[in-house]
Amino acid sequence: MALERPIRVLVIDDSPSNRRAITALLESAPGLEVVDRAADGEEGLKKAIALRPDCITLDLEMPRLDGFSLLRLLQARAPTPVIVLSSYGHPADVFKALQLGALDFVAKPAGNDAGALESVRAELIEKVRAAPLARRGPGYRVTDPLRTPHVPVRAAPRSSGGPAPLHGTAVVAIGASTGGPPAVQEVLEALGGLPVSVLVAQHMPSRFTEAFAQRLDGVLSFRVKEARDGEPVVPGRVYIAPGGEQLELWGHPDALVTRVLPPEPSDVYAPSVDRLFRSVAKATLGRARGVVLTGMGNDGGAGTRALLDAGAEVWVESEDTAVVFGMPQAAIANGPVTQVLPRHALGPALARAVAGGRDAPGAPSKK
Repeated sequence: MALERPIRVLVIDDSPSNRRAITALLESAPGLEVVDRAADGEEGLKKAIALRPDCITLDLEMPRLDGFSLLRLLQARAPTPVIVLSSYGHPADVFKALQLGALDFVAKPAGNDAGALESVRAELIEKVRAAPLARRGPGYRVTDPLRTPHVPVRAAPRSSGGPAPLHGTAVVAIGASTGGPPAVQEVLEALGGLPVSVLVAQHMPSRFTEAFAQRLDGVLSFRVKEARDGEPVVPGRVYIAPGGEQLELWGHPDALVTRVLPPEPSDVYAPSVDRLFRSVAKATLGRARGVVLTGMGNDGGAGTRALLDAGAEVWVESEDTAVVFGMPQAAIANGPVTQVLPRHALGPALARAVAGGRDAPGAPSKK
């Protein structure tokens, strides 16, 4: 019987020592093969077009053609899953790369040496192995002109904070992983202007979640922030779970607060979609909606069951647009879920459901 073909990887990095270290690291894992290496984006683009690898690891800061320019050209000429290797000191660069089409990223500790890379070995190998699961390539977005139109809704005033009763106000909990940041943004854009409180568990390391929240706050009508322990949950706010910690919702439907807790030894993910969903199911007595977007693994599956058992709704991104269908598939397996829709349709349909099925006047922009 023929052996399964190895996953072919192209390594692009301007540091010779990094290229050697990444190559050795990847080739130490069964089923991975580094087919070539490139010292800058220009050389990397030529090799990507000629070799058609299954995955590319990419440094962003390079001479001649940097990683951002390479991503723009790559998506047009040879769409390929890209895993960005970035330092903790440049989180904004990561989100720019994800917006340009990178599939995921690995945050490497300080130090441009083999030791620093060895500390992220397991994570890098896992993400490279997941790359061929990308359904439509990294950063896939539907641009069909016949897509379901966005439904504009009236903007809620931006609260300065403080307790607010949640009588009749929607709570939405969103879970995502690989390919998630653009997906989360698209769903939030559709919900923008509604008097809804949103909690997000996006798999991401510490320090990057704060940058993610700041990025979203700059482009959405919502006020978006990294969650802190003990904050009152108010309409018109989005609370991003801090990387490496757990975000839960506590209280009762008329007085909800965030809890930010350390992970327990049994937790596979931090933040965990399952823990967020379970807490939302309990605190809202089923008066909530869960949303499961693209992601690798099965986080959110058990939480989906908890929400459904409490009488809540669960909306799931379909295989058509999910970059990796693992988390949506796990949610569906724990169904019957409320809706399974491609991302471009999920956001507007969810907004109509939250608004009670009525079109509302357009939302003023957040300036």
